[in-house]
Amino acid sequence: MSPPTLLLLCSLLTLLSFYPSQAYSDNHVCNLPDHGTTLKVMHIYGKCSPFKPSKSLSWEETVFDMARKDENRLQYLSSLVSRRSDVPIASARQIIQSPTYIVRVNIGTPAQTMLMAMDTSNDEAWVPCNGCSGCSSKLFDSTKSTSYKTLGCGSAECKQVRNPTCGGSSVCTFNQTYGVSSFSANLTQDSVQLARDLIPNYSFACLGNVTGSSVPPQGLLGLGRGPLSLLSQSQSLYKSTFSYCLPSFKSPNFSGSLRLGPVAQPKKMKYTPLLKNPRRSSLYYVNLLSIRVGSKVVDIPPSALAFNPTTGAGTIFDSGTVYTRLVTPAYEAVRNEFRRRIKANVSSLGGFDTCYTEPIVAPTITLQFSGMNVTLPLDNILLHSTAGGTTCLAMAAAPDNVNSGLNVIANLQQQNHRVLFDLPNSRLGVSRETCT
Repeated sequence: MSPPTLLLLCSLLTLLSFYPSQAYSDNHVCNLPDHGTTLKVMHIYGKCSPFKPSKSLSWEETVFDMARKDENRLQYLSSLVSRRSDVPIASARQIIQSPTYIVRVNIGTPAQTMLMAMDTSNDEAWVPCNGCSGCSSKLFDSTKSTSYKTLGCGSAECKQVRNPTCGGSSVCTFNQTYGVSSFSANLTQDSVQLARDLIPNYSFACLGNVTGSSVPPQGLLGLGRGPLSLLSQSQSLYKSTFSYCLPSFKSPNFSGSLRLGPVAQPKKMKYTPLLKNPRRSSLYYVNLLSIRVGSKVVDIPPSALAFNPTTGAGTIFDSGTVYTRLVTPAYEAVRNEFRRRIKANVSSLGGFDTCYTEPIVAPTITLQFSGMNVTLPLDNILLHSTAGGTTCLAMAAAPDNVNSGLNVIANLQQQNHRVLFDLPNSRLGVSRETCT
């Protein structure tokens, strides 16, 4: 781990104020059903999550765990957007992904409920299945589902999997790495139910062997744009449209919602066009034109924000990264103007280099996209330390070893916003919404 990363992690141990210790009032809240095409979204560390530690973690321990994975996720995203067809970049890196929100998914006939991590930067769904070596104790038992079937090597779906292998079997199998883990799986199909909607013959990876601990315990639901993603497999039902509202870390129940399909989406919303990187078409690129701090548009070199499909440079929305990371020239421009407007003594707290130990009146930060401006409330840009009375700007420069020039709009900056992914109209929308 690099020294800057270590400093950042150490500093996070004192940033305690925006995760209160309030518990759920009772188990009834956790057991409320999903409705229609809207699914409850819960934070992976929330009281309703089966993945919360058996031993209660302090907030500083929780932040340390999330931030430890955050920089690694930036490296993972960089490896995706920079991968070339001839020489994959960083293909041997041991990179940790960190999907931090989960949704309830019913699989099979009769249904078996799995709490799967949702991730906008992945396509396929993965489920730990019966007989899996190295999987968690919660497994999908395919032998109990009358609608389950395996897919063969000659199937169209098998051709959409990276590096499929068949060997002496006719079953479509493949191996992949995921963070510090690797897994082998069979490509299978079964009925999948989201809220009250049934999707028959949904293709997913049935995990048979897992090495390492970074694979989500009950599977992953890919919300990217690839051929095996939820959007592609449910196109006739959801019309390649979904939105989510991620709950604030201050929310006592850590609940939000994943809304599927064009029905009941917000009518009043600002939009920006979605861009495509042909080398990594799954990621949600947008055109970030400039950034305003207070009333001033800061001076950022155009190259720091420019979309480049060849190198993977540009700006994406990502549900798995916690803190927004900007390439160094962009971050320094924002930071310097933020400091200038506050006019107070600046201190550092580990990797956060813009902190104050006295009360401040912070300026707003507005992300100016093509056709859409998003002004972030203070809760989306500041971290507060109750222990030392320190306030820090909750953004950072992208790690030096991430060389694709990728800016990532992360989930802290998205929280308490409805973010709409409208693929038929090739646009992304954002509007304010309080998630409870």
